[in-house]
Amino acid sequence: MPAPPTAALHAEIIELLRRYSLESHRLAEVFAELHGVHHTDLRALVAVLDAERHGEPLTPGELGAAVGLSSGATTALIDRLEATGHLRRARDDPDRRRVRLHYDPEGLALAHAFFSPLGERTTAVMDHFAPEELATVARFLRAMNQAIEEHRAHLRRGDD
Repeated sequence: MPAPPTAALHAEIIELLRRYSLESHRLAEVFAELHGVHHTDLRALVAVLDAERHGEPLTPGELGAAVGLSSGATTALIDRLEATGHLRRARDDPDRRRVRLHYDPEGLALAHAFFSPLGERTTAVMDHFAPEELATVARFLRAMNQAIEEHRAHLRRGDD
């Protein structure tokens, strides 16, 4: 078993995560500015894309919960994203009363064109690491995401 990390290494990792988060946010702002969407719109598009990738397209209510918006604000957001060609509504096959949200192919093409060069750079970076190292990084990031989600939930509940 390896020796436990030092306090200095912990501090460096936290700083690197903070910088990564900030740079990701800055990149998202550039995409939002170039394509006329709000930051909340971008969060919504990511939520829709992630849900579709998992084979579970979101309903408007699920999207609202995912981005923390009221029903009325969610409807306005969906209307805006549909009008700009980023999102489309579709009736659910099993239950025609239910609406599911999908990333519009044209909007997806815009996102792909913008983010593909980053994907290539990311792949090039990962190619310099052994599969075992990447597995450790993935395990670490899953645990860090869980810690953040738990902390956010704790703060929303108002626990001590």
